[in-house]
Amino acid sequence: MTERPLTHSTFSLDRDYAVSPAKVFQAFADPDMKARWFGGPEGVWRRVSSDMDFREGGHEHSEGVFGGHTTTRFDATYHEIINDERIVYDYEMRINGQRISVTLATIELSPTAIGTHLVITEQGVYFDEQDDSRERERGTRELLEAIARLFDD
Repeated sequence: MTERPLTHSTFSLDRDYAVSPAKVFQAFADPDMKARWFGGPEGVWRRVSSDMDFREGGHEHSEGVFGGHTTTRFDATYHEIINDERIVYDYEMRINGQRISVTLATIELSPTAIGTHLVITEQGVYFDEQDDSRERERGTRELLEAIARLFDD
């Protein structure tokens, strides 16, 4: 029998934005806006396909290619959406067709004196040592920064 290790992990990140919770929520809810920040690094990652049905029970899909040879795939299901306050979803990540993780994610938005406080919590299981929470946390932090750049314009 081949050993196929699993790793379980939870992390939370927070980030403040100088815009309203409604604007931050739109960064997740609006497919065109989300396409501007969600994905791999520009010039290195190329989107191949994407689809988004942002509603409770709806699904999201995004697939792209790094450097012309590594395919990444994100497939999510939305479980709870409270406008401008909270999004709960699960997602599966694949690289070159092989599942590397399954995650339950929660995004919480709170108004502040200057805008919005966002907290994202991810509870993940990582398969066969293909990914780990440190790498996922780093990538999520980069995505939160990419959202901030949306509001710099």
